Amino acid sequence: MRATLDRLEQFAIDVILERRFGKRAALLRWALYGLSWLFRAGVQTRIWLFRHAFFKQAYPGVLVISVGNLTVGGTGKTPVVERLARTLKDGGRRVAILSRGYKAKKPPLLRRLQRKWLGLEKNKSRIVHDGEKLLLDSRFAGDEPYMLARSLKNVPVVVDKDRVRAAHYAVRNLGCDVLILDDGMQYLHLGRRVEIVLVDCQAPFGNGFLLPRGTLREPPSNLRRASYLFLTKSDGHRQDQLIEDLRQHNRTADVIVTNHQPLYLQNLYAANDRQQLDFLRGKYIGVISGIARPESFEGKLTELGAELVIVKRFADHHRFSDDELSEFMARAVRRDLDCIVTTEKDSVRFPYQFSGDTVPIYYLRIEIAFLDGQENWQVFVDRLCEPQPVVKPRRYFA
Repeated sequence: MRATLDRLEQFAIDVILERRFGKRAALLRWALYGLSWLFRAGVQTRIWLFRHAFFKQAYPGVLVISVGNLTVGGTGKTPVVERLARTLKDGGRRVAILSRGYKAKKPPLLRRLQRKWLGLEKNKSRIVHDGEKLLLDSRFAGDEPYMLARSLKNVPVVVDKDRVRAAHYAVRNLGCDVLILDDGMQYLHLGRRVEIVLVDCQAPFGNGFLLPRGTLREPPSNLRRASYLFLTKSDGHRQDQLIEDLRQHNRTADVIVTNHQPLYLQNLYAANDRQQLDFLRGKYIGVISGIARPESFEGKLTELGAELVIVKRFADHHRFSDDELSEFMARAVRRDLDCIVTTEKDSVRFPYQFSGDTVPIYYLRIEIAFLDGQENWQVFVDRLCEPQPVVKPRRYFA
């Protein structure tokens, strides 16, 4: 059943991204096209209701920074959130990351009943990291929250679909004075002072259609809400035309151009096995991933000199089973591959232990790098790291 659902999800994604053709694909596109107009109407109506105060926003009395995007998946948001959190932490701010915890598993029934009996269900926020230790694994935290908590080590990460409740917990219980709202552009219930919007240089507006026909969550005109525009995954060339296009929707936001820079390869099952990037040059490798846009990742491996012999793609956020990994490993052994490579985001969804054959499995560690507009970033973080007055939360936040 799970495999069937994954195949259906992958088929729908391929249709949306123009990878599948034929009668079935064409019919599905037409159906999705009609639904996308209803989606647009709903999105714009919701924003209008918030703008005119029919729906209230909560303000926790501390600095809230939203990091989000117009499109679904694939803009490289997690490295930006990590870089921002680390920079603010190093600058003396008490930072917490608030995340929805997409596809996180519910706690066991017994634990939920215990919380109910103890009267703790008013706070249903899950604390992935409390600033001192890691408390949840990727199954119960979600991929990105767990990855952020593991990489940052000393920054609290709180998961809750109700990010207002998560903000309440981070301020009152963890003593935080800066909240980073991960994937927050569309989460309007929590007010923010800074809106960072990421735009993928390779596909800035997806295929130009809104969900479910395309990958846009909002029309490009809503970029006017952005305080900063981060152009991600740049190929190193000037982005003058893209910036000109974006200026039609937002004339004042600072623009920062970045790319995702590979750092090293880390063995999933051997902590002491870390390889430099030149390790891939001339190697015959297998690639396995479950991310929104695997083409960018696979392209980086090719640029690093690897020969991609076997490529296996799963749906975004796919949790790999022992059987799937064993099957892929067997193919890698038969083809006499040097290693298997996956993304860091995928690595947290691999089995904790795997007693397969001897082809090593690595993930590629990625970090954000600034290509243009670094002075805007420096002014931004310097201003945020200045001593801040304590502001009492507004009455409707309590």
